[in-house]
Amino acid sequence: MVLPFRDINVQVSPDCYIFKSPSTPNAPALTVDRPTGEIRLSDAALLAGKRVTRVFSIKGILGVIQLRLDKYILVITKDEQIGRLKGHMVHRIVQVEFLPVHERQLSDPDEDRFLGLLRSFLKSGPMYYSYTLDLTNSFQRQAAQQDAARAAGHAESPLWMRADDRFFWNRFVQSDLIEYRNRGARGQLGVQAGIDPYILPVMFGMLEIHPTTFRGRSLTIALITRRSRFRAGTRFFSRGIDEDGHVANYNETEQIVVLNDSGQSSLGGYSGTGDIQMGKGGSSGDTQILSYVQTRGSVPVFWGEINNLKYTPRLEVRGDAGGIEAAFPAASAHFTEQVRIYGDNYLVNLVNQKGRERRVKEAYERMVKFLAGGGTGSNSSGSSSSNKDLNEKSAAAGAAAAASRRGGSISGAAERQRYTQSQLDRVHYIYFDFHSETKGARLDRAKLLLDQMHDALIAQQYFSAADLPGHGGGAARLEPRTLQMSVVRTNCMDCLDRTNVVQSMLARWTLERMFADLGIMARGGTLVDQDPAFELLFRNLWADNADRVAQSYAGTGAMKTDMTRTGRRTQIGALRDGQVAVTRYCLNNFFDGPRQDAFDLFLGAYSPPEAGGAHLVFADRRPVLIRAVPYVLAFAVFFVLVGLFTRRLPDAAVLPMRIFLLFWLVVAAYSARFVLRSGELYVNWPKLIPRPASVEDYHAAMAKARKDKLLGSFVARHERGLSTARYMSAEEGKKRIE
Repeated sequence: MVLPFRDINVQVSPDCYIFKSPSTPNAPALTVDRPTGEIRLSDAALLAGKRVTRVFSIKGILGVIQLRLDKYILVITKDEQIGRLKGHMVHRIVQVEFLPVHERQLSDPDEDRFLGLLRSFLKSGPMYYSYTLDLTNSFQRQAAQQDAARAAGHAESPLWMRADDRFFWNRFVQSDLIEYRNRGARGQLGVQAGIDPYILPVMFGMLEIHPTTFRGRSLTIALITRRSRFRAGTRFFSRGIDEDGHVANYNETEQIVVLNDSGQSSLGGYSGTGDIQMGKGGSSGDTQILSYVQTRGSVPVFWGEINNLKYTPRLEVRGDAGGIEAAFPAASAHFTEQVRIYGDNYLVNLVNQKGRERRVKEAYERMVKFLAGGGTGSNSSGSSSSNKDLNEKSAAAGAAAAASRRGGSISGAAERQRYTQSQLDRVHYIYFDFHSETKGARLDRAKLLLDQMHDALIAQQYFSAADLPGHGGGAARLEPRTLQMSVVRTNCMDCLDRTNVVQSMLARWTLERMFADLGIMARGGTLVDQDPAFELLFRNLWADNADRVAQSYAGTGAMKTDMTRTGRRTQIGALRDGQVAVTRYCLNNFFDGPRQDAFDLFLGAYSPPEAGGAHLVFADRRPVLIRAVPYVLAFAVFFVLVGLFTRRLPDAAVLPMRIFLLFWLVVAAYSARFVLRSGELYVNWPKLIPRPASVEDYHAAMAKARKDKLLGSFVARHERGLSTARYMSAEEGKKRIE
């Protein structure tokens, strides 16, 4: 098995960058030519005579990215050790340095802005990696890969090749190295396997590892949330599903328990009965892995929320028959992939059935019926939300999943259609009105969902395996004992707050089942009764997960974390939620545009124009008068406050001050009214890939501004005076959208 280099030295030369591992002197050195940026492998000994201006060590190569004027090598210069999982050290990226291929002499505002976006993104983005453990795949998928490699008689692939493409977060910026690996370069044609140790896969999300004890038994509990790189972005600029079947805010969360973890400490065996403890003939001292996987993702229809400076943005849902039919291929692709990877999917929908969220709920249910009817819109029992149908199907879910994993080739359009429909028949819809059921701080009523899903959760199982030493000095291998046969896919509107409460509840139920199966707690017992200290650790672990996932999507921590941390609704928690709501409002309206641009740039959704082409990508093309209104509002409020709170001389006339205050009050009121009526003009939209719905709303707001009785004529006159160059830039942006 080829693993990434743990130590890499960088030699900076006027004509190239040289990367080589001092602990592996016989390995070829990776060189990046300057100024062409061409990648090649070279004999390290032949490079010893080069003139070097700087030498430093790095943790790994994050990737290579081409911006407007230059290409940059992103190298990890500082990391933080998170802990050991199954003996493998896990690291979090702390600092990334940009190595320019050229020595840029000219200053370019767009290039500087691109670099600023990337630096801000890499500084705040929680990214994790390991040199020896695949963080992008669940332990169950890792075991399946090992079994497949052994069955084929092949050695395990390099770490980056085994990575799950959905969670290989730096896949785009690694594309230059991967392209060279697969095809080579001038004078080095063909597969270049020597570059494999330089390719380091990175995961984005949340990862915590805690060595602890439960009732005196040593164990390690870990929680990993992997965020998909597809349709990634911020809260209001990334909603619903795209044409390729990728949904917004898609995360896979894996809860892991490691017993007898020799990588953490010398843990003894423990007494207990059952196949899991003894490994079906193994030793109770074997390292054992137990894991449980859940997913979350946006409602898989075409919908979105358009910012307009109002607290509740305008909701746009294509939930009619035409919209559902248009989204059917994407939703079908999404759930076909989900069933292929996880087995049966239980779709837990927590969206409100009243108010503005009702349209999203109804659109989701229409889509589920459409999927069940094979795209005809007719319903079938395959996706019924009734408890009776759910319980009847859950008993057979495990066998169906196993049959699907054994697989077989699918040939012919009719066969593929039948295969797709058989996959969609394994999608089960469950509705639970979380807000209605738990109102009045009745969090205990959320357990009604567990009762509703009881049989499905029993049939679902969880993954457990023994970590056995490799034969002949080979790598350790996972020997599965039980497999998780299905997955619960939870969503609310944002897939954040309500979703995390329900996911933590399902994780607790499964963890108690694991411990009961292991014989280290009584069946029917609870964590809080058996070990209050461990219960507290569990609560905080899931609350931290809620905050990390929400931070990357909404820009703040999660709401309702008091429910997760304490098990009840508190006044302090409610006040904190109010603060979070106000912060989200400000971030989503005024700061999320650049954050979305950073996602699009790093993940390759946007490619900067080449030097010599169009420029000033980030220029504000609104008329000056439109941009000036908020400043006028601020000045008016300032003068009103000055007039109200400035001490007046005893003999000063009152009338002039009243006229002064009245004038600025009128100016402030008019400015505020204009800003609120034309809110779309003051939202900080993404500039690299404008969202079509937001573009339409922007133009509608601009048309409304032109009709304003006071400012409309000035706005229209200013627009007529815009230069031809600015119109050309706008047309280029329109073409990019199309």
